[in-house]
Amino acid sequence: MSEAIRKDAKTRMDKSVQALQSELTKLRTGRASVALLDHLRIDYYGSQMPINQVASVSVGDARTLVVQPWDKSMVGTVERAIRDSDLGLNPATAGDVIRIPLPPLTEERRKEITKVVRHEGENAKVAVRNIRRDAIQHLKELVKGKEMSEDEEKRAEEAIQSLTDEHVAKIDEIVAAKEQEIMEI
Repeated sequence: MSEAIRKDAKTRMDKSVQALQSELTKLRTGRASVALLDHLRIDYYGSQMPINQVASVSVGDARTLVVQPWDKSMVGTVERAIRDSDLGLNPATAGDVIRIPLPPLTEERRKEITKVVRHEGENAKVAVRNIRRDAIQHLKELVKGKEMSEDEEKRAEEAIQSLTDEHVAKIDEIVAAKEQEIMEI
């Protein structure tokens, strides 16, 4: 029984780490990344579609993204969606290709982004700790219901705590790597 609780906690903690990683890919660093546009939605004939379903997005060079809509009539709509997004990008259209130059980040902007990274990391740690709390609570309920001995509970709690420590360390590594990437010039 405690093994099932531990596996469930591990799965949920892994998902928290993955959610942090996907959240951090949306943050703009100094270099171009197609993940930067992943959250953008385009009004495609009345329905909101992700940009990667209406256009091919690729990296032109270290500081340029290239977007090529599959439907040539959508070039203006895609360009407008990129310009109106919260990314602060200024796309330039050349025929049916949209080039998005990424301006270098200022030192002040880099520091702001690292604060956001730390905040996201802290949120992920809180999520992992909440999962630990739920798992331990579940173990205590099993002991109250006489389905598990107190010795088994202690061992299971230690296993869950070590899982928590592993995931918190993984989150710290991810945050440190992202901060280093952002502060690179």
